[in-house]
Amino acid sequence: MSSTDNTKSRPSFTQAKELNPAKGMPVLILLSVLAVLAIIAIIVGGTGLDLYPPTVASIILFAVGFVYVILILPILILGLKSIKPNEAAVYVLFGKYHGTISRSGFFFVNPFVSMVNPAYAPPVANAQRAAQAVDVSGQYDRSKYDRSKKISLKAVTLSSEKLKVNDLNGNPIEIGVIVIWRVVDATKAVFEVDNYKAYIAIQADATTRHIARKYPYDLSTSDEETLRGSASEVADELKNELQNGVEMAGIEIIEVRISHLAYAQEIAAAMLQRQQASAVIEARQKIVEGAVGMVQMALDRLSQNDIVKLDDERKAAMVSNLLVILCGNKDAQPIVNSGSIY
Repeated sequence: MSSTDNTKSRPSFTQAKELNPAKGMPVLILLSVLAVLAIIAIIVGGTGLDLYPPTVASIILFAVGFVYVILILPILILGLKSIKPNEAAVYVLFGKYHGTISRSGFFFVNPFVSMVNPAYAPPVANAQRAAQAVDVSGQYDRSKYDRSKKISLKAVTLSSEKLKVNDLNGNPIEIGVIVIWRVVDATKAVFEVDNYKAYIAIQADATTRHIARKYPYDLSTSDEETLRGSASEVADELKNELQNGVEMAGIEIIEVRISHLAYAQEIAAAMLQRQQASAVIEARQKIVEGAVGMVQMALDRLSQNDIVKLDDERKAAMVSNLLVILCGNKDAQPIVNSGSIY
């Protein structure tokens, strides 16, 4: 059987079953009333047990009240669940998917169900325990775990680490992204992936590396999209590709933005020199274009107003002197000729 067939035959929990449990407050009141009655039964029954021989009614009252208070009431109390706004709870019953509650309120569910969240990790009490609580990668990262077994449906910001990748031209660069996401299907988040928070972090890194290799860092041609010059387009492509990658986990990507973009440290100095050289060349081109225009204007004005007539040799000398003055880095020191211009 091919890997494709194995994937298709794998059971999927894509269809969430929304539970419609009873309201918790009436059940709590009922349990409280029954608890009071059970205590009264224990007292009355206990009084009857002092008689000899004890009556059957006393024994029954005492036994029923005792069993309810000690055994039944604690079990029923476990069925009272509260869900906050923008939270969801996924329940299993004896290893089978029981249902999901994705609305806020106080409810009573089957006391034997258990809440499931593979990303749940108990809070770490101190730094020593935090150093010992590591994940599979050998690093402890609280952002990859939940402190509650309930699934949060709120928008979450994921700030990825700076990644070193090669751009389209093979230049090593550093890039980091910020991803704003949220869970829209708690059932998929629980059953389709092992740890949905770690899953989206890994997908974000992989997607960032893949997209960064498709673009050059800076312009090589005027109509080319680059990481620096087309940040919005690159971010949109990151969002679309990342959304495709986390769709199976019931996650919606709200926004992706590039938070850090720079050349890698080992080539940053060389790239800075290249940028400075390009800027100097562009500046010189502007200066030369302006100088040629000014020389042309000067010659035209001299000819139009018939101020002085210059032969080709004198014009060449004048053009040379003007270009040296206009294109030089330092101010020219003029030498005044008090005699003939020839």
